[in-house]
Amino acid sequence: MAPLVVIDVVGLTPRLLAHMPRLRAVADAGFQASLGTVLPAVTCTVQSTFLTGAMPAEHGIVGNGWYFRDLGEVLLWRQHNALVEGEKLWQAARRARPGFTVANICWWYAMGADVDWTVTPRPIYYADGRKEPDCYTYPPDLHDDLVRALGPFPLFSYWGPGAGLTSSEWICRAAEKVMADHNPDLTLVYVPHLDYDLQRFGPGSPQAAAAAAALDAVLAPLLDAAAGRRATVVALSEYGITDARRPVHINRMLRAEGLLRVYTQDGMEYLDPWTSRAFAVADHQVAHVYVKDPADVGAVAKLCAALDGVDEVLDEAGKAANGLDHARSGELVLMAEPDAWFTYYYWLDDAHAPDFAQLVEIHRKPGYDPAELFFDPAAPIAARRRAATALARKKLGMRYRMSVVGLDAGANAVRGSHGRLPAHPNDAPVLICSDRSASRPHLAATDVKRFLLTLAGAA
Repeated sequence: MAPLVVIDVVGLTPRLLAHMPRLRAVADAGFQASLGTVLPAVTCTVQSTFLTGAMPAEHGIVGNGWYFRDLGEVLLWRQHNALVEGEKLWQAARRARPGFTVANICWWYAMGADVDWTVTPRPIYYADGRKEPDCYTYPPDLHDDLVRALGPFPLFSYWGPGAGLTSSEWICRAAEKVMADHNPDLTLVYVPHLDYDLQRFGPGSPQAAAAAAALDAVLAPLLDAAAGRRATVVALSEYGITDARRPVHINRMLRAEGLLRVYTQDGMEYLDPWTSRAFAVADHQVAHVYVKDPADVGAVAKLCAALDGVDEVLDEAGKAANGLDHARSGELVLMAEPDAWFTYYYWLDDAHAPDFAQLVEIHRKPGYDPAELFFDPAAPIAARRRAATALARKKLGMRYRMSVVGLDAGANAVRGSHGRLPAHPNDAPVLICSDRSASRPHLAATDVKRFLLTLAGAA
């Protein structure tokens, strides 16, 4: 069987494909299909559905993070593959084709997965507080092979105010090297570039079109490498980013109602999930609301439904109807209105915000923060100066804080979001395949696993 290369082009839609002639050529030679997604339409959830063929109610990835009730902690962007429940694509393939080999180049939940080659972002967290760019690989010697060929993983262009094309280029070149050196039967490649300027400027902006064209050029050598191996290429997306510029402060409302509690250290307020009666884990346009006492659920639902920017409140029946009725989900799940998205903010006065609020700190914030994509819009020059000072301290081996993220000013700068189910096909995910014989007009997200197994001769 021909090798299979599956490229997750985050945010790819028919609207953006118009600016990507090289990727369009794959569709012209093969086919293009509309692709269904799941709720919430976010990276970790949708990728897990692609790879297991199951809904979140079965695989358990109810968002990019959730409240771990057994730990009493909100944790986002975990990396251990064991969090994903159910049989993975490669496990099913190996039942039909023993010895089937797999490379995972930056798809999520990569660490500990039973694949043959793994590459995933993993910074070095030094004991003195410094954070340096790096990646985790399996086998371990793959790390040095990639760094010698490509340089260190460019973490600061993967996320944050400096997020841009460099990280996607590194990932694509890493995939090419792994393919050339090891010839996997299946190569999974995650390419994040379209996530950035579409959230910064909106999907209809000139910057979005430019990002699509630039990424198309970066994808070209990867597509050439796949063609040189006579591989079947599948390019697909998890969601489409749509115009959204209205932040909804769900946790501030819950706090004002006396339901969310904080504790204070050194003048800074921290979310207290242990004693809060209700709080939300914000994740783009979806928020899981965790309600401690079942007797409060009805009242909390009414408060949430009345909040400007909330479109729908899913109770137990609503979660079941959307395949989200897993124990990790909140007692309630909120969907934002089409032009809105949820902040994680819970403080009522910026003077009491925790210091991590102005950092790129995806693991400490109890929710997703797209303001991390900007130098503080309220004072961008000052933010850049602080960044330069921090970099100088870092080079000298000193402690530093990269305090560059705006608070409400940053939230108000956001122009695009995702998480809802798509309302228009031009803004929906798409699947492209180089094999015309496998053509079909539409696939559901839950169909992708079976579709890929068929292409790999392992159905």
